[in-house]
Amino acid sequence: MQKHRWLNRALLILIAVSNLVVSSGASPASSVDPAPVAESNPPPGPDRFSIIEVEYTAFEWHLLTWKNKKFACSVLADHEGMPLPGEVYRDCGETIYKKWITQPPCTLNDVKNCDGYYAVLINSEEKKKEIALELPASSAWISLEDCEPVYSTSTNICETRPTIVIEGQEPLPNETIIRVEGTYNGEEFFCEDTGICKFRLPETDEDGANLEFWAYSTYGDSSIVYDARVRVQLVDTGDPDQLYWYVDILSSQWQGHVVASCSDSWDVFPPVGGAPQWLSTPRESGQLSSDIPYTYLAANLILQGAVDAGSCPDGGLAPGNVVNQCGLEASREAVGIWQNQFDELILSVAKNTGVPARLLKNLFARESQFWPGIYQAAGDVGLGQLTENGADTTLFWNRSFFNQFCPLVMDSELCGEGYANLDKEIQVELRRALVGSVNATCEECPLGLDLSQAHFSVGVFAETMIANCEQTGQVIYNYTGNSPGDAASYEDLWKFTLVNYNAGGGCLAEAVSAANGAHGLPLTWDTISPYLLGACSGAVDYVNDISQ
Repeated sequence: MQKHRWLNRALLILIAVSNLVVSSGASPASSVDPAPVAESNPPPGPDRFSIIEVEYTAFEWHLLTWKNKKFACSVLADHEGMPLPGEVYRDCGETIYKKWITQPPCTLNDVKNCDGYYAVLINSEEKKKEIALELPASSAWISLEDCEPVYSTSTNICETRPTIVIEGQEPLPNETIIRVEGTYNGEEFFCEDTGICKFRLPETDEDGANLEFWAYSTYGDSSIVYDARVRVQLVDTGDPDQLYWYVDILSSQWQGHVVASCSDSWDVFPPVGGAPQWLSTPRESGQLSSDIPYTYLAANLILQGAVDAGSCPDGGLAPGNVVNQCGLEASREAVGIWQNQFDELILSVAKNTGVPARLLKNLFARESQFWPGIYQAAGDVGLGQLTENGADTTLFWNRSFFNQFCPLVMDSELCGEGYANLDKEIQVELRRALVGSVNATCEECPLGLDLSQAHFSVGVFAETMIANCEQTGQVIYNYTGNSPGDAASYEDLWKFTLVNYNAGGGCLAEAVSAANGAHGLPLTWDTISPYLLGACSGAVDYVNDISQ
């Protein structure tokens, strides 16, 4: 392998950055203002295979006919047990293979009437063979220098013009990154003899600028080409003498503060300076605290004996186990404590997944009033009232979560096929297992609830919201022909996601199709909501409640 086959590109791009200075040191880099350059060849990408020698036991089988014990063919295998169908096809041909896989079982006490072939182990011996082993590839990652994340949003704030850092990483112990390259807003840049590339970012418009980047290794290949969208906005936060740069970066390779969930898949930035409050995540859990007199929660606390409402008429409950005013007042303190007990966990899950903490809390308030059991003996379960249809959405549209959850329920090899490729019966089993995992109902537990199960469910519901983001994006694309970020704003896309979660993809698709036909783009909540009709109409109040 020629380990430096890329070097002939150097002469083509020496003028790539006459005004773009890149640096591997700690000194500030200059402004981005690259000059046009000659077109260069694309990077080769990863190309890493190593030939290793392994020992194995070779087994030789003969296939003989039942009728006259006549030799049919020889099959070689590198595993114990009978030859596999594919091995029979390889060594014996299609005719014998078809007979082998369709022949009926043979009764040993009546072998003279058996049809087809049987296998006999003839020999086994220890051998060695060479196999190709794929090695881990190099990669490249991006971050910002001297900027601070705004924890209530996904935005980064910088007091000076921001510096982006692109760092190549080489996983092989005897190899190193020797060059980082890319294009920013169509102009090329490179950093020679180093694994780190830095340059300052100019201000962009609200749509941001496109960034592509990759790294070369002494191994002789490169990483894949990564992409990102970068938005830089100079903002006056009230003091005209103190301007700040707000920076948002959408990329799978971003190493900074977690990006607002779904922004990357939607290809849309949150509003400059951060999302509205209902789509934000506070720095401390105390900022999620609420004190709302939830009636359904109060009734359950009275029913389970957590609140003594004996001095109230009818023990604080009207017919149908609806809390009366006296019962509501008697349970006010307990209701306040109960609704805030999940705040720390909600905040932690939000920081790990990027799903806004206030969205999760508002969702739980609207769905269950924080009582994580089964709602009125219906099929809605847990803090976020998951159904089997909702579980289907989660497992289908959130592949990374499926890969984590499926092996907890069944054989990991089977899980490797992906949810969509599993048999219907297995899909049903997985859906029911997921619904069961968020159901905290427990007859022998205090208050009839297993709160550890409720705590586990917070993360499940965050992953469920991510799945609904993905499905929402696909619906938008299917019915407008545009990417979600080109069709609607970040906040409106979240409102559409809540429609998808509450009423389903069918309701969202009908409303998107009708609104697009009547008003065109951009889609907004005001243009979509009038088309949520009939059985879908309940989603309007649902979205308005959660987004207030």
